[in-house]
Amino acid sequence: MKIIANKKIAIAGGGPGGLSLARLLQVKGADVKVYERDVSRDVRVQGATLDLHEESGLKALQEAGLMDAFRKNYRPGADKIRIVDKHANILLDDHEDVAYEISRPEIDRGPLRKILLESLQPGTVVWNSHLVGLQKKDDGWQLEFQNGTTAIADIVIAADGANSKIRPYITPIKPFYSGVTIVEGAVYNSSTAVPELHQLLNGGKIFAMGDEKTLIVSSKGDGSLVFYTGCKTDESWSCNNGIDFNNAQEVLAWFQQEFAGWNSVWSQLFEKASLPFIPRPQYCMPLDQYWNALPDMTMLGDAAHLMPPYAGEGVNMAMLDALELSTCLISDDFNTVHDAIAFYEKEMRARASAIAGMTMEQTASLHSPDAIKNMLAMFNP
Repeated sequence: MKIIANKKIAIAGGGPGGLSLARLLQVKGADVKVYERDVSRDVRVQGATLDLHEESGLKALQEAGLMDAFRKNYRPGADKIRIVDKHANILLDDHEDVAYEISRPEIDRGPLRKILLESLQPGTVVWNSHLVGLQKKDDGWQLEFQNGTTAIADIVIAADGANSKIRPYITPIKPFYSGVTIVEGAVYNSSTAVPELHQLLNGGKIFAMGDEKTLIVSSKGDGSLVFYTGCKTDESWSCNNGIDFNNAQEVLAWFQQEFAGWNSVWSQLFEKASLPFIPRPQYCMPLDQYWNALPDMTMLGDAAHLMPPYAGEGVNMAMLDALELSTCLISDDFNTVHDAIAFYEKEMRARASAIAGMTMEQTASLHSPDAIKNMLAMFNP
C-alpha cells in the first residue's frame, strides 16, 4: 500500500458502502476517517431489508472478515416473495420452495450498519459531520461541515449518496428522471396493526402489480414493515402534487384515487403507517457517463451511479465498489493514487452501466401492462 502510505483518507458518508470501504482499508493499515451527517450511531435507520449477493455484497463482507457476524444477524426466509395482483390474489408463492438457499440472504439495514461500525477502530466515524463544501488545501482537501468544523485529507471519497456534495467536484453529469416516483411508508407492529397484510407478507416480501403500478411490501426483523408505491408521474409531481405527506388522510385519499380498483386491504397500510410518508422520484445516471479521473478524489455507490431500486442492486454495487476501490488503493501495481483511481473508475463505470441498463428495463417492465406476466416469467423461465 505504498501509494497511500502516510496519506489521510476521508470518506464522506457512513452507509454500507462507506463503512465497508473504511473497514477494508483499515485492516490493511490505512489512515481513514468516515464523516457521517447523522448526529449519532443511534439514529433510527429506516428502509427495507437488503439482500446481499455472493458476487458483490457478500464478497465484500468476506474480504472484510465479517461473515461470522453476518451469519448471526441475517434473516433466513426474508427473501421469500409472493407475487400478487391488485386484488391480493397470490399468483406465485416463493415460500412453498422449502429448499432455502443462502445465495441472496437478507439482512436489515440497521444490523448491517452495526456490524460494520463495530468492526472499525474507535473514533473512525466522526458523527454530526454534514458536509457542505470542499476547499483545495495545499496538496489535499479541506472538508467543511455544517456544524462549523473542518477536516483535512489527502484523498477524499464520496460515499454520500444520491445528493452527493462531492460528485460535482468530479463531474457535472447529472442523473435523468426514470419516469417513476415512489411513495414510501412504514407500519410498526404489523402483526397487530395490519394482521391480514402481516399474514400475507409471511416474513418476506410482497410484489403487488396492476394498472402499470407497483406496491412492494417488505418485512423487517423488528416486527415492522415498509412499503413503496410505484407510479408513473411527472418529474415534479413530488413537489407540486399539493399533498401533505404528514397528513395520513390526504395520502390515503391520494392512494385510493390513484390505485382505484385495488383491494381495500392495501388501504390499511396507509391508515396504520407512521408519519411522514416520503415521496421519492427515481433517478438514474446516464449509462454512458464518463469523466477524467482526479488524482485525489473519487466516489462510490449512489454518488457514482444512482439508479432506481427495482433490480435490488444498490447496496451490492456500493459494497463491491468499496471492495474494488480498496483493492486498487492498497495494491502495489499502481505507481500513483491517480493511476489507482483511474483504473477503479473505468471498471466501475463499465459494471454500473450494464447494471443500470438492466435496472431501467426492470423498472419499465414492472410498470407496464404486462408486469405480472413478466415477473412470473422470471421465476418460471
